[in-house]
Amino acid sequence: MSFSKVFWAALLLVAGQLCASAADIAVLKNGATIPFLRKEQAGSVTRLYIPGGYMDIPTSQIASFDKDNSPLDYVTPDTPAAAAPAPAVPKMVMLPKLSSTPAAAAVPNHKLSKDEINQFVRDAATKYQLDPDFVASVIDAESNYNPHAISRKGAQGLMQLMPQTAIRLGVKDAFDPQSNVEAGTAHLNALLNQYHNDPIKALAAYNAGSHRVQQYHGVPPYRETRAYVARIVRDFNARKRAELKASAAAGKKASSGVGKTMPNAKAASKVAGGQQEQASVD
Repeated sequence: MSFSKVFWAALLLVAGQLCASAADIAVLKNGATIPFLRKEQAGSVTRLYIPGGYMDIPTSQIASFDKDNSPLDYVTPDTPAAAAPAPAVPKMVMLPKLSSTPAAAAVPNHKLSKDEINQFVRDAATKYQLDPDFVASVIDAESNYNPHAISRKGAQGLMQLMPQTAIRLGVKDAFDPQSNVEAGTAHLNALLNQYHNDPIKALAAYNAGSHRVQQYHGVPPYRETRAYVARIVRDFNARKRAELKASAAAGKKASSGVGKTMPNAKAASKVAGGQQEQASVD
């Protein structure tokens, strides 16, 4: 998920109050760079403090730390400096001290099967009354079901939560699959409510930010965002076609047994149970 550029501008305004030569950058092994104000290391986790919050990154995923002596860029490429509104500076929050023996939940070492992750998806989708296939399609596009994924912009986990979004949603560990899916689904649900259940606008906002959807009165003209929305729609439709095909096959199999003599009551109860399952699917 691409984080709100307006928010990043606000972060840069906060950071801009510091001396430019004092800015530090964490260079990750996947090529991502994360600017930060200070850092603390405890065991296998390095905490990077950013304006408004912090990020816990596995130390093994950090290649190096560099100084950033160049001025920070406060204006996005598609917004002229004169037209850019002055965003509100986010309120700084009191942050807990990083313990020398961090809890296991702070370490992104969650090894779960796809079926286990899909159970989290079903639970969260049921809670927010969303189609679990829709949430699963978003996860596929965001992280390809990788709980440890970190984007070049710093988004984390299955549903690629940006640090400030995770903080706002009360997520303590964005690499925890259940917490990440719960928060990402809540965020997706909020966007659907905001856009009156228009999934296209909700997906565009999840990727590019709500302000861009408002600016362009729909999906922004960004290649990444348009490809992102199209991919999820295509994946969701494929899931539904497969579901309908499986449902039709199961119905055909069930109907083929109608009128046949059951050899015993046990066999009859199996057919009845299968028909009940099919009814619940339909």
